[in-house]
Amino acid sequence: MITQLRTDSGHADFKTLVEALDAELRIRDGDDFAFYAQLNRTDLMKQVLIAYEGSVAAACGALRDYQPGTVEIKRMYVIPSKRNRGIASRLLRSLEEWAAELGYSRCILETGRNQPEAIRLYQKNGYQEIPNYGKYQQVSQSICFRKDLDGVRATEPAP
Repeated sequence: MITQLRTDSGHADFKTLVEALDAELRIRDGDDFAFYAQLNRTDLMKQVLIAYEGSVAAACGALRDYQPGTVEIKRMYVIPSKRNRGIASRLLRSLEEWAAELGYSRCILETGRNQPEAIRLYQKNGYQEIPNYGKYQQVSQSICFRKDLDGVRATEPAP
């Protein structure tokens, strides 16, 4: 059974998951990793969601305020042994619900072209590709997405 915990970036399980994410991205992004790392700092993230399968921290994601009405989804990760089980889609949906609860009307995010699984995840969950935003504007390896939260119901996460 999957449970979810709302927390912040100081949670030990989040820190462990982010370390694993960064280790994977170092390989996928190669020489570009340092550029992306500076844009993915987690020290001030107030909305972090961790998914657990039993007592195992299986996945994480976070929200970061981008501009009024818009929140950026950051640090989405599922440990390899728990992939292809729908955990990422459930986590993403819960992040969207939390964003709607906080009053945001849209989510944006960036992922890398070297992460085809992530691209498919966002596309199948209704995200539309948009021009690269912010510091990603001139980065050819980045791909950015947006989803309006019109139909997303703000609810409390399941226990």
